[in-house]
Amino acid sequence: MALKLADYKTEVHNDWCPGCGDFGILNAIQMALADMQVPKHRATVFSGIGCSGKTPHYIKTYGIHTLHGRVLPFAQGAKLANPDLEVLAVGGDGDGLGIGAGHFVSAGRRNVDMAYLIFNNAVYGLTKGQAAPTLKLGMKTKSLPQPNVNNSVNPIALALVSGFTFLARGYAYDVRHLKDMIRKAVEHKGLAFVDVLQPCPTYNDINTKEWFQGSDNIDPETKKAMPRVYKLDSIGYDGIVRDPSEAPAKMAAALEKAAEWGDKIPLGIFYQNEHIPTYQERITSRIPNYVENPPARQQIATDDGTTVTNIERLLEEHRVDR
Repeated sequence: MALKLADYKTEVHNDWCPGCGDFGILNAIQMALADMQVPKHRATVFSGIGCSGKTPHYIKTYGIHTLHGRVLPFAQGAKLANPDLEVLAVGGDGDGLGIGAGHFVSAGRRNVDMAYLIFNNAVYGLTKGQAAPTLKLGMKTKSLPQPNVNNSVNPIALALVSGFTFLARGYAYDVRHLKDMIRKAVEHKGLAFVDVLQPCPTYNDINTKEWFQGSDNIDPETKKAMPRVYKLDSIGYDGIVRDPSEAPAKMAAALEKAAEWGDKIPLGIFYQNEHIPTYQERITSRIPNYVENPPARQQIATDDGTTVTNIERLLEEHRVDR
């Protein structure tokens, strides 16, 4: 029996602020899971701390609400223990690029086959609107006593140089396009990252829905608003690496597009490279039966609690003769 969108919705009361971009992201995730017909027992959504941390509560799959900045280690561990799971990690820009920045970079080096979404609204929405790592230098949102004194992190650029092999950006109020980006990220072979731009109607009074839609960006000839967000495929951009020799040029093009901000903000796939071995493939090269016998399938104890694990060979391999 085919799974429907409603099958991925829970009855947990959703208390995000009215107008929050999180609602669009949640809908896009549920739509992507329904599109792919991912069995609910095969999907696990991990989150960190912040407004986005509640996401697993609203998706009817397995869900793990973890620690501030630590969503990636939890999610990677689950995927490596059980490669059959579809693992999706979500978190805010503060969670992933502030306290979690070290894990973000290290995850790129591993290229575990999973997807990570950052809810990017440039503020710490849960703790009253402090400047998050993606807030631009000199910007003063409503809860800041003075303009932001720090330079901002570029999530797409940081993910690229860290080693992520799929980079995309979506917009919370373009749910169908975002759904497509999430689906492509989940289906990608390797570590995928989706930077999701979203207004925070409570604390970010600069990057509002109207700002993204260009209400203050009027074409002098047509007198019509010019949306700031545009889709990369509308200009013929192609970030997919079809031959390994294309990778350097595609990476350079992705960095150039990642730097665009202001009157023009690109959405879509910046870079995709499936020629880099995944972490699972790297492990299999050392442990040939890893995929057939991963940790999650191994018996570690009998029903009465008696251990059946024998680590003598492991100890012998690491024995140091003096």
